[in-house]
Amino acid sequence: MQNLADHKKGILAVVLAAILWSTGGIFIKLISLNAFQLSCLRSVFAALVFVILFKKKLLEVNGFTFVNAGFYAGILILFVMATKMTTAANAIFLQYTAPIYVLVLEPLINKTKYQLTNVVTIVFCFGGMVLFFVGELSPGHMEGNIIALLSGIAFAAFLIGMRKNRSEFQFSSIFYGNVLIALICLPSLFFVEHFTLPDFGMIAFLGIFQIGIAYAIFSYGLKRVYAIEASLISMIEPVLNPVWVFIGYGEVPAFMSIVGGIIIVSAISIRAFILESTSIKTN
Repeated sequence: MQNLADHKKGILAVVLAAILWSTGGIFIKLISLNAFQLSCLRSVFAALVFVILFKKKLLEVNGFTFVNAGFYAGILILFVMATKMTTAANAIFLQYTAPIYVLVLEPLINKTKYQLTNVVTIVFCFGGMVLFFVGELSPGHMEGNIIALLSGIAFAAFLIGMRKNRSEFQFSSIFYGNVLIALICLPSLFFVEHFTLPDFGMIAFLGIFQIGIAYAIFSYGLKRVYAIEASLISMIEPVLNPVWVFIGYGEVPAFMSIVGGIIIVSAISIRAFILESTSIKTN
């Protein structure tokens, strides 16, 4: 750990990154383009930011780089689709079920035993997840919830893949993921019916700040704070995301969804805190 001043800068950087990430929901809701058109243009801006910020680092690649880029593309496209189809709260909280799948899959991949703490966390998170589907009779919302769950699964695969790969390849994975999104979604731009200047401004903000700058800031902060601090501070994103949407779009999440989200965020936060505390004691 670095000196106190650096530590404070690290915490501030992670907070700022989480706040920027949390703005995704409101702009996705407000932009008139469909999910694929929005995803394509946002990723073009994000890729350009990465070229400017990381330059030659983006040439450092291996096989895992492109596998992880594929998972990353899945996360972003599915999340935008889910946010368009269901409430922003449902989309972000169901995406944040990713740690559940990581806890389930890692012991299978690494041939290790399941820990009691992880099993309890999975049970609570699964219970919270179920609440998102209670009373959901609208086909659009139900489909959006399922897509949000798939986004969470892609997020889990991405997390596992990034852990399996070396840290010097993380920038290139995100860069090529954005390039892949742009290529996959490019044909959708031929069917744009309505595109305004405010749409362009909001997409530029999402690509430049909500993805590109936010990721750079988070990487800066991550080097100066404990992992547990970064984990817990990042939970600002799912908490603020539906708040911005409520303020700017007037969307109110269902009561059961709010309860489910609180259960998921709390369970993951407590599990991260216990894990870090145990790690510190054993060192």
